[in-house]
Amino acid sequence: MARLKLEFPEDQYYYSTHLTVRVTDINGANHLGNDSMISMISEARARFLFDFGIEETQDDGVGIIVTDLATTYKTEAHARDQLLFEVGVMDFNKYGGDITFRITRPRDDALVAMAKSGFVFFNYKRGSVVSMPEAFHRKFERVNWTE
Repeated sequence: MARLKLEFPEDQYYYSTHLTVRVTDINGANHLGNDSMISMISEARARFLFDFGIEETQDDGVGIIVTDLATTYKTEAHARDQLLFEVGVMDFNKYGGDITFRITRPRDDALVAMAKSGFVFFNYKRGSVVSMPEAFHRKFERVNWTE
């Protein structure tokens, strides 16, 4: 089976935040577990959206819904490691795009993981996908569109 390869342009990162690996994030192999990494990626995404003034669900019922998540691991992380999550957006289309993540350990500049989370805008009241709001797109003017 072919291995997943995630590479993102350097100029598409808009935001960074630090998260610390907790003892409870460690799995039986004594390193950061996949389930905890997904939770940390979700936290980094939420911080990114919040700091850009984007509510995950607005009063009109329109919000962001995750459509897929891909993660590649490069090295282990352990309890109390501080990780840097660099967050970007790319490949916008009419309905959404991708949120990308580069996760490193600043202590030794190790690349821990790369991830991509696809998203679309969704009207939770109607139960259907809707077009990306113009206000969202304006926040990220330099992002290329795909069809």
